Amino acid sequence: MPRPRRAAAPPTACRESAVLPDGNKAGKARGGDAHHPTVVKRVSRKAHDEAHGGAWKVAFADFCLALLCLFLVLWLLASRNSERMQVVLKSAGANLLEDGNGLTNSLASGSRGSMIERHPVPAYGETRAEGQSRYSSNATETDGPASPSKARYESPAELRELARVIERVSADEGLGGNLKSAVTPQGLRLMLHDTDARGMFERGSAVPSTRFRGLLRKLGPVFAQMQNQLLIVGHTDAAQYSDRGPAAFSNWALSTHRAMAARFHLLEGGMPESSVMQVSGMADSAPLNLDEPLAAENRRIELMVLTGKQAALMSTMFGAPRQPVPLGEGLNALAAESPEASRELRRALQPAAKE
Repeated sequence: MPRPRRAAAPPTACRESAVLPDGNKAGKARGGDAHHPTVVKRVSRKAHDEAHGGAWKVAFADFCLALLCLFLVLWLLASRNSERMQVVLKSAGANLLEDGNGLTNSLASGSRGSMIERHPVPAYGETRAEGQSRYSSNATETDGPASPSKARYESPAELRELARVIERVSADEGLGGNLKSAVTPQGLRLMLHDTDARGMFERGSAVPSTRFRGLLRKLGPVFAQMQNQLLIVGHTDAAQYSDRGPAAFSNWALSTHRAMAARFHLLEGGMPESSVMQVSGMADSAPLNLDEPLAAENRRIELMVLTGKQAALMSTMFGAPRQPVPLGEGLNALAAESPEASRELRRALQPAAKE
């Protein structure tokens, strides 16, 4: 007869001393039912670590890139303003250097250290073919009186013919809509003005646009072939600068600088210096459009081709009188230059005044 088998011990008897991962004992030590499985919960801390991950590095890199772009833009603006100022000084002929004995114009003598050859302004009577640069190696320099081949425009028909030539040159440069001309008793009035689509100068500066600079240089040979003299007058619109002080830069200075820049490029094109009688600026005192002081056409450069009679009249107006003005017997205005002569002139005129 087989022996009866011994009953097995309860499952918890051999596991009473088992240690769980949290340090507690299984079975009776925990006080739970030994027939139920023990659930161990482990908490992960990855979410807490991800909150402080590398996202801030991306934001910091974006900030550094934006800061670099800002510094690059500021550097480009500063270099552009410097180049623009150099062009303004060169165009207006106003780059003056102080050498201890006053101010000398460095435009005529050339800047120090420059490798570009500087040539003197052409003398009266110098002529060049149309479009020929004054820096060409085959250009000839001639001094002396006016060439017999030069024409003089006096009658209205001749002035209108000259206006048609200038209109063709302006149209070839793409500036036909920026030119107005009028024949007056004083000569031919040429008005090179701004439009809403295109300006002759950069706004608020004396730097001419590329097309306007090319037009002025193309007009140089045209004016070199005539004996008439020019008036170059600059005009602005009514927009004012914020600084209104007596020494502040104003529309008067701007219009004068623009007129000087126009003269400079005409001379560069081959026009003789003696062809210019006067260069002036009128600011906004003579607008073309009276109804709109800020109109684009008010910003302009005027070239007045004078007739011979008008040129002689202006020369007499601003120069010394060519003939003495008689004031009485043996007396004239030129004789009273010294204090003694002035007293004698007053004594001679007093009896005439009493009579």
